[in-house]
This record gives sequence, structure tokens and C-alpha cells, in this order.
Amino acid sequence: MEVDEYEPGVPSWVDVMSDDPAKTATFFTELFGWDCPEGPAEFGGYRSCTLNGRTVAGIGPKMGPDMPGVWSSYVNVTDAAATAAAVEAAGGSVMAPPMEVGTLGTMAVFIDPAGAVFGVWQAGEHKGAGLVNEPGTLCWNELVTDDVDGSTSFYASVFGWGARTQGGDPGGPEAYTEWQVGERSVGGMMAKRPEMAGVPNHWMVYFAVEDTDAAVAKITELGGSVMMPPMDIEPGRFAVVAEPAGAVFSILAMKEGLAGS
Repeated sequence: MEVDEYEPGVPSWVDVMSDDPAKTATFFTELFGWDCPEGPAEFGGYRSCTLNGRTVAGIGPKMGPDMPGVWSSYVNVTDAAATAAAVEAAGGSVMAPPMEVGTLGTMAVFIDPAGAVFGVWQAGEHKGAGLVNEPGTLCWNELVTDDVDGSTSFYASVFGWGARTQGGDPGGPEAYTEWQVGERSVGGMMAKRPEMAGVPNHWMVYFAVEDTDAAVAKITELGGSVMMPPMDIEPGRFAVVAEPAGAVFSILAMKEGLAGS
């Protein structure tokens, strides 16, 4: 599905910071068919990857040797500075204050009260991912946290998100919460499982694939790793994987009728 602009409060962009952006770019080119040319030197060579001529994700260099290589989710906002104030008022903290990225837009990075890192994007010329919910593109953003109640309150205060929970009481082992802007689900939240003890609270990025098992085989062939093997869930069949440098992401083959919606 092609997207030309995003409503406020809707996740609009994802990127990954890598020890070796060129190697990471090659991995995703071979996996998803992305085109990831090196970007301008003034932006650290940040690569804006495209698929079928539409932007899909970014790849940039890590800012320091101690920074982990992780995928980051960015929520579209109309005023990054006002969002920073809202984050602090709700008990979060500012990791990177609002910063203009040339004429492309303004970004900022925050930490929610439970420790999960997320970003915001105030669009200029760059509106966000121009292609979503198709194989090789972003299809979901999900918060994994050990503080479901606190996170529900925090993100409602910052973005005005509603929260619709299914499968049990919020925070329960079978419960899943969908973040909503109006009546539209724009992301998800799940309680961190006991087996994830030691894993920081985080935002997970999902990319759509045609065949999860085939994609896992390809990821392994390309030097990636499997963190959680393919399994069936309500929206389709998913797996948790990592690219060769270690950045973790999920893949999802959506059920017929959900793909492209």
C-alpha cells in the first residue's frame, strides 16, 4: 500500500543503526530487494532504502561503539518540541532533543518511563515510509514492556492513543493491546514474557513477507539468525530474527485479507 502522508500519532518510519551500514544494506537488498545507496556525507551516509521507487526504511551508522544495533520506530507528529514537553510531563525522558534534518524534517528520540526507546518524526520533505503492508515493507510496530498499565497511560498522554485489549486482562499472559488513533489500530503492545527476563523493554519492528518459513531460510543463508522460529498467531505466521550484525526484527506473513490493508 502506498502512503503519501501520515496522520499525527501514526508510526511513520523505522531505521537501524549498524556497525557496518554497507553490509546491512547488502543483507536487506538480498532479503527484501531494497535499494540502499549511501546517503550524503552531511547526514553520516544515512541510507534511505527504497522498494519499487518508494521509501521503506533507513540504515545509518552507530553513533558510538557502545551503542547497540537496534531497529527504531518513529511516530509522526506535527510538533516535535511540543511532543518532547509532553513526554517529560508524562514521566518519560529525552534521549535526543528535537533536531532538524535539513529540509527533510525534525526528529527526536525519547525513553518512556519503563525504559523503552522510541522516536518521533515531524515531516518536512520526507513524509515517512512510502510503501507499507506489502512483502519487504513495514507492517507493524509493537511495544514489549513489563509495565502495561503505565505504558497505556504514558502513550495516551503523549500521543492521545486509545488502547483496545483482547484475550484477557491487560498485562495478562494471553492479552494483546492494539494502539488506536480514532478507530484505527496503528500498533500493538504485549506484556514481556517470563522467558524474556533480561531483555530490555523495547519497540519491535515487523516486516511483511510472503512466506515466513522461506524468509527464515533466506535469512539464515545470508548470515542472519533466528531468535524465535516460525509460529502461527492471529494475524498470520511470524518469526523473530536478527540480521548478521545482531539487530533484531520480526517478519510476518499476513493472512489473506489482512495483507495490503
